[in-house]
Amino acid sequence: MSAPAPASPAAPGSPAGPVHGTWEPAPAARWEDAFPAGNGRHGALVYGDPVDDRVIVTHHTLVRPHHAPGDTDPPRLADRLPALQDALLSGDPTAAETFTDGRPLRWIQPFHPGFLTRVLDEAPDGGRAVRREADFTTGVVTATAGARASRVLVSRADDVLVQYVTEPGPRVHVELDHRLDGAPPGLTAGRGITTAHGETVLTLRAGYPGSTLGYTGVTLVVADTGRTTLTDRGIRVEGARRLLLLTRVHRHDGPHDPAGETAALRALAGEDGPAAAYARLLARHAALHGAAYRRVVLDLAADPAERALPGSALLARPAGPALLERLFAAGRHHLLSSAGLHPPRLCGLWTGDWDTAWSGGFTTDANLALQTASAVAADLPEVTEALRTLIRGQRADWRDNARAVFGTRGVVAPAHTDGESGHTYHFDREYPLHLWTAAADWLLLPLLEADEADGRRDPWLTGMLLELADFYEDFLTRTGPDGHLAVVPSYSPENRPRGGSWGAVNATMDLAAARHALTAAAGRAPAGRAARLRALADRLPPYRVNDDGALAEWAWPGLGDRYDHRHLSHLYPVWPLDEITPYDTPEQARAAARALALRGHENDSAHGHLHQGLIAARLGDAARTGDALRRVLDGDFFHASLMSAHYPKRDVYNADAAHALPALLIEALVRSTPGRLVLLPAPPPGLCARGRLTGVRTRFGARLDLAWAPGEYRAVLRPARDADVELRAPEGRRRLALRAGEEHVLVSP
Repeated sequence: MSAPAPASPAAPGSPAGPVHGTWEPAPAARWEDAFPAGNGRHGALVYGDPVDDRVIVTHHTLVRPHHAPGDTDPPRLADRLPALQDALLSGDPTAAETFTDGRPLRWIQPFHPGFLTRVLDEAPDGGRAVRREADFTTGVVTATAGARASRVLVSRADDVLVQYVTEPGPRVHVELDHRLDGAPPGLTAGRGITTAHGETVLTLRAGYPGSTLGYTGVTLVVADTGRTTLTDRGIRVEGARRLLLLTRVHRHDGPHDPAGETAALRALAGEDGPAAAYARLLARHAALHGAAYRRVVLDLAADPAERALPGSALLARPAGPALLERLFAAGRHHLLSSAGLHPPRLCGLWTGDWDTAWSGGFTTDANLALQTASAVAADLPEVTEALRTLIRGQRADWRDNARAVFGTRGVVAPAHTDGESGHTYHFDREYPLHLWTAAADWLLLPLLEADEADGRRDPWLTGMLLELADFYEDFLTRTGPDGHLAVVPSYSPENRPRGGSWGAVNATMDLAAARHALTAAAGRAPAGRAARLRALADRLPPYRVNDDGALAEWAWPGLGDRYDHRHLSHLYPVWPLDEITPYDTPEQARAAARALALRGHENDSAHGHLHQGLIAARLGDAARTGDALRRVLDGDFFHASLMSAHYPKRDVYNADAAHALPALLIEALVRSTPGRLVLLPAPPPGLCARGRLTGVRTRFGARLDLAWAPGEYRAVLRPARDADVELRAPEGRRRLALRAGEEHVLVSP
């Protein structure tokens, strides 16, 4: 049987190939529909309105202080831990409900927007058609109306928000505006304006209520010609043909002198005018952003006519491959754009409202892991490095958590963080998140997989794994009636068992994370310690299969399952771990599949649907993978910006679906471990009948291009190192001997 012909590359925006961008025939009416751009530090939401050209400026560091001293310390509970363990092991189901220091629930510091840059046309021509578009290959958002064009990028090379406007109008007003939805009444704001020789510096200083902390935005405005005059809020520019706005924002404690920022922006602008400066800035940025974005491409052979549609029109046709292509491309772009100083927040790097859902932080009990799930396979080391940076900055806080709550060495990661503090202090009766011990393993897993793909052992990661093992060596000291170690207290986010309370014993996720952490650390430890760590892992209890034939969420007698829940924490051994697979542990895989089949959808959270899809793909269940994907496509989860929502009908701006969807599609088409390659494990029926996926990284050190059609495939492997792996393909299994530098072609029989 002949292999499908590889798809030819297409230019960005060409309907002959995947469209690496999106467009709309009107400005955004809501900030949720504004096109996002970012460099992992600064972010921009671009409305694309030629009359009131607004850009919301964001930054990962913009979190509002609202805690009193001591509020964010981890609770000091270690001296009470033995009594709690005794009570839980003796059968008291509610003992953990009072295991706290008595503080009321404290949310993390909320993420918020900075301000708007505004270029208002004071004599607008209302008859011009508007087109706004985002080019994912460059990260540039463009809005055109007649001869007027506004281009916005957030430079990955120079860490500056760039807006370049040509033919802005005979008379325009430029200002910085802090008046955004939900801004607190006590927010103070002061402006500064200096202008000379066609160059203006606009400064906006904001102070948080009741705090010495604040932030300062600085925008340099350069006009090529014309006349500039001051207004009460900004400047009026008359007769300019080209405007360049360069913007940065800085969060600070106490007074801040923007002189240094101003000098840096002037150096970036240079002396040769807006057009030349924009060309330089674009070239430096696009070289980095474009190279990263183009590493992996998905082509589903969509209808060219559908590929040419605006994003909002495609969203109204959820059954077609053109929408999946566009969402895959948008998810890569948004994920890359929001990862740098930190990995993506619940809302990526963007918000237009001070009242951001769940404080716009990083939630580690599912959401952050789902958003970063494609980082290794989709070849985005920028994302794994951002995750590494977050962890590096919080390692000391993780140690505090271990000592304060559990009285141990090592590290315990929090379930919520705002990016500043890594302390765990989020507690209430239904969410005793300080009892959850699996977060560190989950957060370190993408870094471990990146090491596998690179064929290296990063010393810093080795140190983290060994420090996590320190925690488990000190914590795993209690045993159950069967003689196995007991994880006590234990918590399965964010569920509770029948016959018990939220804080319980032997949550399956905690068992899996402990076993994996100890085994991973043993793989990097000296021989003597490695043996002790493996022996400790071997003393953990096996997973339990309940009376329904399903992998149970708690491996402890008397604790029953509650199936209608958005989280699937107990299937952690299936995804993201490789502990339970259809190939190596078929009986456990059947129990996991039964648990997945019984799981409900609770409140229809997007992350729950995609989590189900990722697990189904690992289990080789194409139908259930497709069902999970269709629930997201049919549920009106995506804004016109192609950023997603948390709930159906575009309720609550949230990046989970946008960032996790590329991971689900890759897992359905290609799966790798250090010793195995699986081709086409679970392609969703009717959605991925044919296509091409190029540039995928495997965990055995090869890059993969895969083309497929009904009944056939062609895969090209380009290994960077020697590897002996098992191939699992639709026709069966065999061994592959790969040699570094030698292309290896696999064709269906």
